[in-house]
Order: sequence, then C-alpha cells, then structure tokens
Amino acid sequence: MIWTNNLSIEGSPLKVVMGIVVFLLLMFIMVPLLALFLRITPGEFVDALSNPIVTEALTLSLMTALVSTIIVIIAGTPVAYLHARSHYPGKEVIDSVIDLPIVLPPAVAGIALLMAFGRYGLIGAYLNEVGLSIAFTTLAVIFAQIFVSCPFYIRQARAGFEAVDRSYEDASRTLGAGPAATFFLVSIPLSLPSLISGAVMTFSRALGEFGATIMVAGNFPGRTQTMPLAIYTAMQSDLNAALSLSIILVVISFGVIVIVKFFSGRGVYRC
Repeated sequence: MIWTNNLSIEGSPLKVVMGIVVFLLLMFIMVPLLALFLRITPGEFVDALSNPIVTEALTLSLMTALVSTIIVIIAGTPVAYLHARSHYPGKEVIDSVIDLPIVLPPAVAGIALLMAFGRYGLIGAYLNEVGLSIAFTTLAVIFAQIFVSCPFYIRQARAGFEAVDRSYEDASRTLGAGPAATFFLVSIPLSLPSLISGAVMTFSRALGEFGATIMVAGNFPGRTQTMPLAIYTAMQSDLNAALSLSIILVVISFGVIVIVKFFSGRGVYRC
C-alpha cells in the first residue's frame, strides 16, 4: 500500500459529503442562536433591560463573577506555576483533582458544596456556631463559581508557564533576582497572554454557572439569582426578560471566544 503525504479530495464525492456535514453542523448551531435574536425586537430588548429581574440578575452575576475570577487568579496562579515547574509524588493525582470540576455534573458539585458548607455541613456546622452562614447567600454563589471555574484558569496558566523558556528565569536568577522577583517580573509577563485568556474563560464560566449555584445558593432575587437562574425563572412569566438575558450571555460568550483565540494565537511573549 502506498501512502501519500498530501491527500487531495478536490472534485471527489468525499468533498461534497464533508461540505454538507459542515453546513448541517453550522446550521444546527446557528439556527437556535439566531432564533433568540429574531424572537425579540430591539425595542422589547431595551424595555426588558429595565425589568428588575434583568437588572438585579445582571448586576449580581457581573459582581460575583468578577470577585470569583479575582480569587481564582490570586490562588490559581501560584498553583499553576508550581505544577508547571515542579515534579513531586502524587502530582498526577492532584492534577486530576483540580480538573475534576470540569467533568463533574453541576448538580453533584452543588450538593457536594452544600454538604461541605451548609448549616449542618462538614465545615459549615462549625462556621454556623460562630454565626457565619454560607449556604443560600451571595457568598455561596461565589463559592459555586470558584469551584466550577478554577480549573479553566489553572489549566491555561499552567500551559502558559510551561511554554516560557526557563533560560529567561535562570538568567534572572543569575543576575541576582530572587524567586519572587523572577516570578513577578519574568515568568508572569512572558506568560501573560495565557493568563489573560484563562482569566477570561474563568469569568465566562462563572457567569454562566447554574447547577451548582441553585443547589448551594438557591434562587433568591437580588441575593443569589444570577442570570442563568433568572432565565430559568423568567421563562415561566416573562419571556422577553429571559430572551434578553440569554442574548446578553450569548454576546459575552462570543466575546470570550474571540478574546481567547486572540491571546492563544499570540502564545507567550518573547524577549
């Protein structure tokens, strides 16, 4: 059998079949999204933005997602760097645990958080004794968002740190810079595109979190009702509000994809 490096499908039936499959797949994705925008007029969309359900959910979602992202960046950056630069027993197991929320069903994540931080939970019971309640509060929303979104940042940040040429860090150390100075002045700037794309993905994942949030935080307007929860609630009484929130999330999600592709294409900064 003779193998060739260049497989040409020009003019072949395979090319036609592949074209049809691509078209059908694009239509399957685009038609439902297009239906969102066609189902509501611009005037109805603007009017829905003044609906308290929309404004409260939008404000709460943006605030909690931003706080969650900041916390993930602060805690996740050193973790990602450690995993990119160190080898120790059990590293693969820890990596698997960090990645687990990505594949874990949201409902399972929610009930796990509730069993840990609920009033009678593993940790929540002790916190409740000192008057600190987490479950069904805005803080629970942030906990849920951090839990489900942190792997996205850590994975992307780790890839960024691994792509940095260690000779730059070694040169920094040779010139007298300590580990902390090298980390902040060399490693982070060189891996900044990956860190930014990871942060953007984390923010988007936190913004769209539903399952874990409703389990551990509930669905209380103005306190725990984020945009996905508001969409679920508004579908029963105010379709325009649900459509408006959905459109906002679609636009944000598309923007996230564009930003991530931009920074992923740039890779890491080089000296």
